[in-house]
Amino acid sequence: MKNIYIAVIVLVLVAGGLFFMTRSTKLEAPTLNKDTGEGGVVSNEMPTIDAPNTEEQLAIKEFVVSGQNFSFSPSLITAKRGDRVKITFQNTQGFHDFKIDEYGVATKQAQSPATEVLEFTADKTGSFEYYCSVGTHRAMGMKGTLKVE
Repeated sequence: MKNIYIAVIVLVLVAGGLFFMTRSTKLEAPTLNKDTGEGGVVSNEMPTIDAPNTEEQLAIKEFVVSGQNFSFSPSLITAKRGDRVKITFQNTQGFHDFKIDEYGVATKQAQSPATEVLEFTADKTGSFEYYCSVGTHRAMGMKGTLKVE
């Protein structure tokens, strides 16, 4: 009886080993032949997406925004949806910061002279207020608009 149990256990182990050994073979996913458009395995390379390579897509919209007591200059900056935006905030007078809530970007609050650079992708259209969050500076007019078309 004991021999029967051992034989059954050995048989189960051998069958399980064979099962897993046969499943370890890699399967290739079918890909489209670029020349004919027909299906079939042509390579193991990752497919590429052809997209136009224009300077406009690769360009970064750069702005220098100066902050002084209770104003920003310029008070309006404009970008297009999808643009990569780079804002260099130059605090030229006082203790200020620069924030755009909708894009989650902000500089540190700092005493002038101070410069900090922010970068983000303008992925939402609309008009978004940038402002100084120190004390009542925003209410005193230290704000501007980022317009994304």
